Amino acid sequence: MNRFLKRKKIILKVFSWLLLYSFWVMVFQRRTFAVTKTATIEFCYLIFVSANYYVTVLYTIPQFFNNKKYVQAITLFISGIVVTALLRVPLASYLNKHYFLPYQIQPGFSELFSNSIINIFIWSILIVSCKLMFDRLRMQEKFELMQKEKERAELDFLNAQLNPHFLFNSLNLIYGSIDKQNNLARNMLLTFSDMLRYQLYDCSNEKVSIEKEMSYITNYVALQKARKSETLEVNLHIDTTVKHFTIHPLLFISFIENAFKYVSSNTDERNFIDIAFSLQDNFLHFNCVNSKEIQTEAGFEYKGIGITNIKRRLSLLYPDNHFLDIEDNGNTYRVTLKLKVN
Repeated sequence: MNRFLKRKKIILKVFSWLLLYSFWVMVFQRRTFAVTKTATIEFCYLIFVSANYYVTVLYTIPQFFNNKKYVQAITLFISGIVVTALLRVPLASYLNKHYFLPYQIQPGFSELFSNSIINIFIWSILIVSCKLMFDRLRMQEKFELMQKEKERAELDFLNAQLNPHFLFNSLNLIYGSIDKQNNLARNMLLTFSDMLRYQLYDCSNEKVSIEKEMSYITNYVALQKARKSETLEVNLHIDTTVKHFTIHPLLFISFIENAFKYVSSNTDERNFIDIAFSLQDNFLHFNCVNSKEIQTEAGFEYKGIGITNIKRRLSLLYPDNHFLDIEDNGNTYRVTLKLKVN
């Protein structure tokens, strides 16, 4: 799906440049000009204008403009226009001498340079401005959508929320009522209490520390291991590099819940769940693999409301900064998620 979207974006960009190029040819064609001459001139401009555009959009704006380094951004933008105008001069001179104006008085350097810098500047400003306006509108739309999602989530949370003080007091009462010799039950209740506290309090923040998120996942896995069959092998590996940064909470738990839900229970085969977290090149890597029963005729799919919600949250919280792949390999499910972190 990601490859399809990338291919679609590339096709759309190529089509946009071709549309702009066709517009230039139609607008700037004169009766004294041949179409081929106009097309050649505008194609030359297209090369230098597009070069300025991509340098500005891919480097100048992210590195300087977005970081409020406006003087550096303007300086680099103008420098790019000057450089491309200088590069166009020898190209224009060659075309005039050999194709457009042979055996005639050739335009001088100053004339070619001034025409080049004016045209490249005007069109670069127009195209970059359109790009910034479009991005702003798109971000505003995403922000409004996120606000609606947040309000809906808060409303659902309030509707479902019990009084935390009553809840924790009840848990403490239950903990005190459990036989002190039953360490397993007491430890499970303490683990559950920590998980609940994390969901009620920490997860109300926009971001949480990765250490707290990993602790929550560790507790969840421990609870699931306690209630599952001893034949189930559960391996949770959290690399030592996974620390000292923040993420949006509860992005992995739905996948882990599904792994425990759909893991195989065949006593004749190996039943396993392997979960791993690591940090590589500012990307948090999450891999979850579980064995599963051979799909029956009715079957089931590795999806649901939880997975749909997570996909939606990822698209809103980490646009263009995440990679998600879910594979059904027959006897196993594999989830791979990569998140860009600061």
